[in-house]
Amino acid sequence: MAAKRGLGRGLGVLINDGIKIAGASEAPQKPLAPKQPEPPASGVRQIAIDQLRRNTQQPRQRFNEEALNDLTASIRERGILQPLLVRQLSESQYELIAGERRLRAAGQAGLKEVPVILVEAADEDSLVMALVENLQREDLNVIEEALGYRLLAETYNLTQDQIATHMGKSRASVANALRLLKLPDDVQAMVSDDELSAGHAKLLSGLEIPEEQRLLAKRTLKEGLSVRNLEKVMANLKRLPRKPRAIRADIPESHVQYLSDQLHAHFGTSVRLHACRTYANGKKGKGSIEIDFFSNEELSRILDVLGIASE
Repeated sequence: MAAKRGLGRGLGVLINDGIKIAGASEAPQKPLAPKQPEPPASGVRQIAIDQLRRNTQQPRQRFNEEALNDLTASIRERGILQPLLVRQLSESQYELIAGERRLRAAGQAGLKEVPVILVEAADEDSLVMALVENLQREDLNVIEEALGYRLLAETYNLTQDQIATHMGKSRASVANALRLLKLPDDVQAMVSDDELSAGHAKLLSGLEIPEEQRLLAKRTLKEGLSVRNLEKVMANLKRLPRKPRAIRADIPESHVQYLSDQLHAHFGTSVRLHACRTYANGKKGKGSIEIDFFSNEELSRILDVLGIASE
């Protein structure tokens, strides 16, 4: 017996969690009159390409031409091995949920029809499933991933916790991805074009001045800096110049970093801890803790962690 092709763990969970395959019934019923043959148990059917509408909320924006050409050649030789995921908009129109590359390659290969699985999905479910499918295949770059998260947050008023639950990720990873969207557009483009890695982008997003982010991004490209080397460059830039008056931090820098990491894990967002300082004349300089949040919902969550009522 041929192996049954699955949808992938994430999509399978979503479909089993309230998103139904169209045409599936909850309990078998005896037919009262002769009827047309049922579609295969797998739910796979053939739909004309011109009946398919691309998803305007498709998170993936960039397609590697060489990889797309390879897929086109494979489809010409073997056909489409994994059905596309679609939902029905009208009697003759369908919207693509997952399988943008396969649809594009099928068109280039000259196919008139493509195999699809028809599901019943609301707008929010459609976007989540498209994100899951791309993330499972590691097809999205980190900027496209972050844009997808932002679309879920802004269009459907989802909190970062809800997005994380939908996507099977930690809330901190969602927050870190969204933070990359604060990078200047030209730096985001470098990440999208794979000139800078996700690690580079994460480091640069920790800088507060956009021009510094641009300059370091360009220096990284020019000098071919690894993530570790960029981290060292940034550490050197942050180091304060020596002053005639001695200043001593009351907490060793290594312990400050350790505490910062613990606070980050506890609150699930970026936390900066600045130790108080003692000057040569005995006077004290203040310390501080800064906790980042990006929405009222996130502020309420942080206040709950602190045991403070938000109302």
